[in-house]
Amino acid sequence: MFCNKLISNTLHIHHSKYFSMKNIKYIQNPKSHTPSVWKGILLFMVFFTQLSFAQTSKINVLVFSKTAAFRHESIGAGKTALAKMAHDKGFSANFTEDAALFNEMELKKYNAVVFLNTTGDVLNDEQQAVFERYIQAGGGYVGIHSATDCEYDWAWYGQLAGHIFQTILQRRVQKGKYMVTQKNWATQGMPHEFERTDEFYSFKNISPNINVVLKIDEKSYIGGKNGDNHPMSWYQEFNGGRSFYTAMGHTNETFSEPLFLNHLWAGIKYAAGGDAPKPLNYSKARPEENRFTKVVLEDKLDEPIELSVLNDGRILFIQRHGDVTLYNIKTKELKTIAHIDVSHIYKSKEGKETEAEDGTHGLE
Repeated sequence: MFCNKLISNTLHIHHSKYFSMKNIKYIQNPKSHTPSVWKGILLFMVFFTQLSFAQTSKINVLVFSKTAAFRHESIGAGKTALAKMAHDKGFSANFTEDAALFNEMELKKYNAVVFLNTTGDVLNDEQQAVFERYIQAGGGYVGIHSATDCEYDWAWYGQLAGHIFQTILQRRVQKGKYMVTQKNWATQGMPHEFERTDEFYSFKNISPNINVVLKIDEKSYIGGKNGDNHPMSWYQEFNGGRSFYTAMGHTNETFSEPLFLNHLWAGIKYAAGGDAPKPLNYSKARPEENRFTKVVLEDKLDEPIELSVLNDGRILFIQRHGDVTLYNIKTKELKTIAHIDVSHIYKSKEGKETEAEDGTHGLE
């Protein structure tokens, strides 16, 4: 028997632009303006202030950079670049390596979570379940470079990211040629082909559902394992939310490249839900497993089949051989209140009796 058990898990660098009336000084000359004129000016200023607040970006992003295996030196450069991006683009970015923040009360503050060069097993089972519910509620995911070099035993995460890291060539940094496969918001301003220096991942279990926007020419570098269609950046709608991933991001220099930063900002905005993200809707998420606790009311029963919880909380259930039983949750008393004669014995022509599967099988 399962009883509801409500669990309440109870946590930043914020950037916001706002118009402050304190920044403007008013000097009233009673000879040059009538009171009605001043009322009009004040009404205009109130309207302008409200308009400024309305135009403030609603995007709020959590940047997660915990590592449990190889740690990229470029994490620091990535944080610096993302902090500057948040300032320039007018969104909020909080930075953490504390997996404890993966609880519902905290994650619901964010439109997207950026996995910045995470590696290894960075979330426990409970935190993984919370993040799954976050995506199902409409949240966004952005993976940068080694975000695919983690959580190998979490199949859902591999599907969210779109693939799993397979191999690199001795962490070799080299030059390679990229090719744009889709001209859209993710590749705006990019030339059709371009070269850049980075560490190039190969992948396995590539999802057929991803929309690839960049691929790499394996003939332009050493060590590729994915052939002619070697993806490097893509996006997808997944399990109620949105996912964007780019394999770029190994080197410090990557995070000062305008081409990469514009690409990353486009991915963040997509994952967050655009300029005006919709609130998360947890009614669309799978119920939390820890909302329920298992309570054994009675053991050694005779094949209980179905139960019904009555309005007063008592539990009525039937057993296959005909017993109708009532359990009182206050007194913890179990009582057989009726017995229905049912056939559950088969008899052969020779008179041999065997136990059948017939009996009481339902409550109406």
